[in-house]
Amino acid sequence: MFRKALVLAGAGALALAATGCSSSKSSSGQAESGPVTLTYGIWDAKQKPAMQEIADAFHASHPNITIDIQLTPNADYWTKLQTAAASGTAPDVFWMSTTRIGLYAGQKQLLSLSDKPGFDNSPFPKSLNDVYTLDGKQYGMPKDFDTVGLWYNKKLFDAAGVKYPTAGWTWQDVINAAQKLNDPGKGVWGIASPDWTQENLFNTMLQAGGQAITPDHKKSGFDDPKSLAGLQYALDFITKYHVSPTAQQMTDTQPDQLFASGKVAMFADGDYDMPEYKAATGLDADVAPLPAGPDGKKATVINGLANVIYAKTKHQQAAWEFVQYLGSKEANEIQAKTGTVIPAYNGLSATWVASTPQYHLQSFIDQLNDAVPYPVSKNTAAWTTPMQATLDQIWGGKLDLQTGAKQIADQMNAELAKE
Repeated sequence: MFRKALVLAGAGALALAATGCSSSKSSSGQAESGPVTLTYGIWDAKQKPAMQEIADAFHASHPNITIDIQLTPNADYWTKLQTAAASGTAPDVFWMSTTRIGLYAGQKQLLSLSDKPGFDNSPFPKSLNDVYTLDGKQYGMPKDFDTVGLWYNKKLFDAAGVKYPTAGWTWQDVINAAQKLNDPGKGVWGIASPDWTQENLFNTMLQAGGQAITPDHKKSGFDDPKSLAGLQYALDFITKYHVSPTAQQMTDTQPDQLFASGKVAMFADGDYDMPEYKAATGLDADVAPLPAGPDGKKATVINGLANVIYAKTKHQQAAWEFVQYLGSKEANEIQAKTGTVIPAYNGLSATWVASTPQYHLQSFIDQLNDAVPYPVSKNTAAWTTPMQATLDQIWGGKLDLQTGAKQIADQMNAELAKE
């Protein structure tokens, strides 16, 4: 999950850190005889209870190894991790994203899992294994995957006499519904359409027949007319139809929070925010697949996290045992039963769907046939930060869409040419 709160990240500190890798006796990968405490870095507070349950189950079967979960909010996670990596104090095991794996593995901050005895990636989808593999070595054990659906407030739909979204909805259906649901007098918006990429813009670009990056990861797609059409559709909810909070209003209060509080009738969001909506007092919500674009094209980005081992950990063997357990069916079943996220382990999505029957979570699974991998390159962070800054200008009314999209494309192409 990659919120708008993208953080600044550069290769410099990592490069500095990479020069300090050592192979001390304590980090040789040999089993340690005494008690060990491993640090485990994560960024999502909603997932911490499930991660704690998994850590406790691991400790029960490995009493000499204790897991200390270190939660850092998403907005600060990568900056803090970068600093810790530079000083040799990064967590022994931590969450990794598809957008950062190229940078961290390329700078030798991660241990190759492929080289570990007993390594087995067969329980996971090939697409997730591939994205965490560089130069033939896999560095991340897939943890979960996610797609995006159209969340809607049933109470607001009922009050406005609007039928609930279905898998057959199109962009026009969403526009029509948003206009009927919008009620400024009651402080209700028909939809929230932020410049968030994973939840909103990458999907609308795909539904219009465009793309953020070409399949070979060598060229930006932001200047493609079809991509522009997807961006325009999302922006129109603010500038043309006036049924979405403004960029400033969604900066003051995040759109997922507006939806959870009943101020927004529809919001495209990932399955990972289901726990937030489940816990929201008075919210009667459900979720449907994303709508089809103007030519009937359906699409959602698919993404997934992985667990990785810090190259400078002093407890290689214990860290590997923990990552092996994180990739086990037992650990993934715990993740599925808590309903936290869709586990990466093949065959467990039904368990996750059944965990929270009040929502049609199958909507997220049913979109897999239309799913497109989240756009990445070898150094994704190099172009996502300026991309988001330019999108902020467009959504804030400081830059017109056509000029801004061309600017993003030029920035991206310049960075991609360096890879």
